[in-house]
Amino acid sequence: MTEDDTIYTLRLASAPGDLLGAQRLRYRVFVQELGADGPLVDHDARIERDAYDPLFDHLVLIDNRTPADTGDHVVGAYRLLSSDRLPPGGRFYSEDEFDLTALRASGRKLLELGRTCVHPAHRGGASMFLLWNGLAEYVLERGIEVLFGPASFHGTDPAALAMPLSWLYHHHLAPPEIRVRASAPGRAEMNLIPPANLDRAAAMAAMPALIKAYLRLGGSVGDGAFIDRPFNTTDVCLMMDTGRMSVKHRNFYVRKSGGQ
Repeated sequence: MTEDDTIYTLRLASAPGDLLGAQRLRYRVFVQELGADGPLVDHDARIERDAYDPLFDHLVLIDNRTPADTGDHVVGAYRLLSSDRLPPGGRFYSEDEFDLTALRASGRKLLELGRTCVHPAHRGGASMFLLWNGLAEYVLERGIEVLFGPASFHGTDPAALAMPLSWLYHHHLAPPEIRVRASAPGRAEMNLIPPANLDRAAAMAAMPALIKAYLRLGGSVGDGAFIDRPFNTTDVCLMMDTGRMSVKHRNFYVRKSGGQ
């Protein structure tokens, strides 16, 4: 047993305290750190929640050193919704920002990811690795074919994000058969700098860690960004076709499932 095994527990939220802990962590990251707000944000209780929470599974990373009754025991979280759990006529959270027509029409088994966050004191090292492992197991157990969901740049000025947005557009645009599109009126174009004028190092330096991690796995993005002013972010829709995943990382996922 490693030290990380004693410090952390990873599980799907199994008690009201787990979901509350995830919502408190989201408040810490999205509201306090990034300046988000919204109609269901409870500043007195320090909770960030929305109407989609009851539909989703919540993968939570627990700090075993923090009592659950404090509400601060959750230090990492993923919000997960597979297409087969979507109620008739239901909408994905991402459809508030992106047109998912191509993705829905693909007939593939989908998993929407959202509200991904890690407490600042636990970033790097084991915490993100454990969350990735938990996501891998969830994907394998349910036969997920395409993962997708919004990922955020801090700020709402696309011109200030021209280098990373243009790099994503020119080098990581999703294939047409699953390519989603940012919806009006929040849509912002990503093709802001010609390919010849792009600087990869500058683009990567301005790229959030979560987006870079998905790109390393072979991920791609939809067409257009969405300006989310209540959350003070510029969002892109990340997508990862598990069939197109880079061989190195696909083999890692297969090993975790006990395959060859």
